[in-house]
Amino acid sequence: MNPNQPGMFQPPPPPASNGGGLKIPILFGLVLALLAANVYLFLQLGKTKDDVKELQASLKTEIQGVHEVAAVSSKASQKYQTELKDQLEEARRQQAMAVGQAKLDAQKKVEDLERTLKQETRAVAQQMESKIGEVKEQTQAAQSKIGEVSTEVGAVKGEVAATKSELEKTIGDLKRVKGDLGEQSGLIATNGRELNALKALGERNYFEFRLAKQKNAQRVGDVAILLKRVDQKRNKFTIELTADDKKVEKKDKSINEPLQFYTSKARQPYEIVVNEVGKDLIVGYLATPKVQSVRN
Repeated sequence: MNPNQPGMFQPPPPPASNGGGLKIPILFGLVLALLAANVYLFLQLGKTKDDVKELQASLKTEIQGVHEVAAVSSKASQKYQTELKDQLEEARRQQAMAVGQAKLDAQKKVEDLERTLKQETRAVAQQMESKIGEVKEQTQAAQSKIGEVSTEVGAVKGEVAATKSELEKTIGDLKRVKGDLGEQSGLIATNGRELNALKALGERNYFEFRLAKQKNAQRVGDVAILLKRVDQKRNKFTIELTADDKKVEKKDKSINEPLQFYTSKARQPYEIVVNEVGKDLIVGYLATPKVQSVRN
């Protein structure tokens, strides 16, 4: 086969011989670099060993310190526990002593109370005996008083009976006359004794008055009375009555004459009786029905 024929593979030409001089410096440089790296690593390894030794020494010191602290703490804890036990025992002893003292105090208090109770019981018994003696004396005095009271009651009964008899006699002497309206009046009192008898009888309400002549009317019961004129010599008088806002004049009336008038409060008439005529003065009473009701 001819290598010069077209289309056949031809190997490349060999390299030039002038590049062989660069390999030696490169290899030398690599060797120096490796030596330098080894030296650096050796130095670093030594420093690392020193650091490890220092760390080990420091750890050893710290561990030793921890052991010492733990030992001190253990001793302190044991001492504290011992103190607590001593305090507990002391507290128990004090408690036992306090209980014993409390029992003694309680016993003493009970004895004092028993002694006081006995003293008070004796005092109460003495007071009761004294009171019983006083009650006996009072009972005897009361029995004596009862006898006196019985005598007095008898006397009072006699007086009441006499008063009742006199009252009945007085009432029997009273008269019924016709009033100024022509109505039959109730019993008429001419003096204080007879008026008291009427009050005791209780058939009507009675209001006494003593009216002087003056400008304004005076209230008597539920009416107003104004004294307008007085004739002392003839025992005559004139008054003006105001009831239910109405005015009525009673002119030239005589003593012990029933002056009658009606109000809206009662079916029966009111009555005014004058028992005495003085100088510008009249004395008498107003009689009103017991039962008050509206008139139709």
